[in-house]
Amino acid sequence: MKALVTGATGFVGSHLVRQLIEAGHSVRALYRSEKKLSQLADLELEAVPGDLDDVALLERACAGCELVFHVAAKADYWKDDDRDALWRVNVEGTRNLLSAAKSAAVRRVVFTSSASTIGIRPDAQSADESDSFSLPPERFWYAYTKLKAEAIVAEFVADGLDVLTLNPAVIIGPGDLNAISGSFIIETARFQWLLPMSSGGLAVIDVRDVARAHLAAIERGKPGERYILSRANVTYHEFFGMIAAACGVRPPLISTPDWLLEPTARFIGVMRRLGIQTPMDANQTRLGSAHVFVDAGKAQRELGAPQIDIESSLRDTFEWYQQHGYIKDTWLTRLIGRF
Repeated sequence: MKALVTGATGFVGSHLVRQLIEAGHSVRALYRSEKKLSQLADLELEAVPGDLDDVALLERACAGCELVFHVAAKADYWKDDDRDALWRVNVEGTRNLLSAAKSAAVRRVVFTSSASTIGIRPDAQSADESDSFSLPPERFWYAYTKLKAEAIVAEFVADGLDVLTLNPAVIIGPGDLNAISGSFIIETARFQWLLPMSSGGLAVIDVRDVARAHLAAIERGKPGERYILSRANVTYHEFFGMIAAACGVRPPLISTPDWLLEPTARFIGVMRRLGIQTPMDANQTRLGSAHVFVDAGKAQRELGAPQIDIESSLRDTFEWYQQHGYIKDTWLTRLIGRF
């Protein structure tokens, strides 16, 4: 089948394009960055430059396609400085794309959302697709825009368009050019045992398993349904321990007490208002004690279980970053490693 992939040069998009072609599908790849397109240069595909705000272009891109994978998004999880851009790309861009898909009579659309739109249960319980987003919009604007995009998906489903939604947890794996979740690995390799940890936890999955779930959704997903994608729930202590093992360094030893998170978040807020960028923002810091765990049982039953364990994923990620110059052996890393 012929498939349109938006965000084809991104982290998930690039892996999805490769797996689609390996499975025998023909791909039309919508992209923005000519530089990033080079990572797909070895593939036989139709590359189309364009943005999600160009309605006429989206209609031409959808024409003749049986499948559409809407992966493109502004994925600056904790960089809410440009909220208008997040809204324009994640919300209005989704509306434009779905409208074009409906006009082109596309057979099925798979929308890539985020597990951040799932509510957080108390006491480290795992949330599922029935748990509603529970944070104020200003506390996590990225997640709020993806939630609004899901509401647009629901509108189009009610109007007869075949759309289903995938909600990946934190995605790791080789090929994350923007080092979004990959920053966990880069910072652990750099600061090693000095990296502070909080008491919470997260859900995580390898990017190649996320791409596989997209392919499975073609035939096995159900219209209008949401599917959480995750391999494992891990505490930050467990996660950073696995990352340290993958990097060959000592694991972090410093635990940040929960009571310190709020004053730290306020301090970070002041720094940001002064124009000083910090590795984490205030809202991300406030969530440091939360166990953002999910139940991916529905997706595993209907779309298939993930195949890559987290330890293997982290090793592959570390090696990829090392090979591509993201992780360097500096005097600082050597000095920290001696103690």
